[in-house]
Amino acid sequence: MTSKKKYPIGIQEFESLRKDGYYYVDKTPIIYSMITEGKPYFLSRPRRFGKSLLCSTLEAVFQGRRDLFEKFTTEEGIEQPQLYIATTNWKWEKHPIFRFDFSKTKDYSLSSLEEQIDQTLSDYEVQYGMPTSKLSSGLRFEAIVKEAHRQTGRRAVVIVDEYDTFMLHNIGNPELEKSVRQKFSTLFSVLKPLDGHLQFVFITGISKFSQMGIFSGLNHLLNISMTPKYETICGISEEELVTQFHNDIVLLGEANGLDYEQQMEELKETYDGYHFSERMCDMYNPFSLFNAFETQKIDNYWFDRGTSSSLIDILAQMPDIDFAEIENVRVPSTAFDLPLESLDDPLPVLYQSGYLTIKDYVKRRGIYVLGFPNNEVRKGFADCLFKHVAGKKINTRQTSALLDAYYDFYDTDDLTAFIEAIKTFYASVPYHLDNQNEHHYHALLYTLLTSFGADVKAEEPTAKGRADIVLRMPLGIYIMEIKYDSTAAEALEQINQKGYADKYLIEGRPITKVGIAFSSQERNIIEWEKEK
Repeated sequence: MTSKKKYPIGIQEFESLRKDGYYYVDKTPIIYSMITEGKPYFLSRPRRFGKSLLCSTLEAVFQGRRDLFEKFTTEEGIEQPQLYIATTNWKWEKHPIFRFDFSKTKDYSLSSLEEQIDQTLSDYEVQYGMPTSKLSSGLRFEAIVKEAHRQTGRRAVVIVDEYDTFMLHNIGNPELEKSVRQKFSTLFSVLKPLDGHLQFVFITGISKFSQMGIFSGLNHLLNISMTPKYETICGISEEELVTQFHNDIVLLGEANGLDYEQQMEELKETYDGYHFSERMCDMYNPFSLFNAFETQKIDNYWFDRGTSSSLIDILAQMPDIDFAEIENVRVPSTAFDLPLESLDDPLPVLYQSGYLTIKDYVKRRGIYVLGFPNNEVRKGFADCLFKHVAGKKINTRQTSALLDAYYDFYDTDDLTAFIEAIKTFYASVPYHLDNQNEHHYHALLYTLLTSFGADVKAEEPTAKGRADIVLRMPLGIYIMEIKYDSTAAEALEQINQKGYADKYLIEGRPITKVGIAFSSQERNIIEWEKEK
């Protein structure tokens, strides 16, 4: 069997990818269509989905670097195949290119942004033999583009990568966010008047550009973020996965004791499920997928410390999110055009950030049904929400004890110790986050279980109602009903009266019914009962 490929994990420059022998899923058929059919584009995709690599690939195309797209052998002896665009009649002319990359910054202050813009413009002024100007950034940029056009005789290409990075990291600081937005407006407001000097404009980000208000003058930008034709331009489609990575899936399966079909099912549950249009073509997160192939291990790769902290920052500025009700939530198409500063509804932001995806589209009503794309995101989001709710009141030792109790329950059916650990957790939840109702405790428990990676469902429908929580464990199924200022016996009685357990009898597994009672005075579990 052939060895696994070199996976482009963290490789964002197209030239390095090709010359160093990394595998490239050929996106140039879509790129060729884009550059020959239009001019100013905007694309929104979640982080770590290949936007920066796409920008670099476009840069190589407009630099006329046909050599990078033809078939060749690297210095290491790795054969790189010819890419689609090299077979077309593309002219491979060298255009002046102006690339603004805001994806690599670590300091999101206003001064850092000003320095980055000033340095980028200064470098281009030097490149075209122009003196450093004291004019505004927009007027400087306008002068540079016109001079580049005059010197080369070819119109310029402008590529802006992750334009919204500074604004997203300053949510919750309205004054700073406003100043950052003004800096961007000053710089890019000249793009529309420069239309006659521009060959191509491409802007990427997480948030839809209309939300930020910095491209208000660019009403000619074509937003391809939810266009079926371009939905596979970033990421790995299921068709690309099964046709180009069959051997990689086999190798991963061998390392994990699974056959091809079993390993494919696990990959699909963990990394698949992203949909970027109503056509709902299945897309995989490339960063997670390539990490799994490289390490030969299924794990959560998309969420890291940076992801968690930035998500918590966003959540802190928004109305409380009920994790139990996020799945299959319905939003109108107009929701995606709301300005980011109106943080009344977190769902569009969560969609554009990659935490939610399109699950269904009701065309005649213009309604999108959103939900978590896969298990990796569901667990990671729950973990972030858990940290947001618990805040500084629960420490690492408490978290570890809670996890230990869960895994003891997972292995031994010791429900008593687990519920005692949950009571300790509830006692640590800040008072201002306690909404004093049954649903609040239900949602917290569901979030907690999901953050542990449990196979758990909330509001699971049955013939006579909805069970609060259905938890599948190796030793059986647990059906939980939560009551507020009532008794555990009443909770159990509801499970029995409504027949919540009946639909699971066909599975032939042990079923445990669990009634849990919370007290508004104690703000915690006061009693619980179980019935096999």
